[in-house]
Amino acid sequence: MFKQIRNLLSLSALTAALLAATPAFAAPTLEGQVNLNTATAEQLELLPGIGPAMAKKIVDYRASKPFQETNHLVRIKGIGLKTYAKLKQYLVLKGETTLREVPKDELATKP
Repeated sequence: MFKQIRNLLSLSALTAALLAATPAFAAPTLEGQVNLNTATAEQLELLPGIGPAMAKKIVDYRASKPFQETNHLVRIKGIGLKTYAKLKQYLVLKGETTLREVPKDELATKP
């Protein structure tokens, strides 16, 4: 029985390692920026860790009070400092929203 448990644990550790190393499970590469005050919910969903519910919270928040600084995003319940740290490189308050996923074939051609 002990040997079976040990084998099962080894197999699950190996599976986890393979899944983590598989590029298909890697987060998409993003480039561009998101204007917090004008982006649509769909555009906000491109941000890492932002799903439809959180995008709606962002849109609802800014309807009553536009963002004055990007770090005001942490005022929204569910967005803490760790999430903000992942997002801040993509956030702006002026200009167009240009955030997009970079296709893998484009990544291969970039220097």
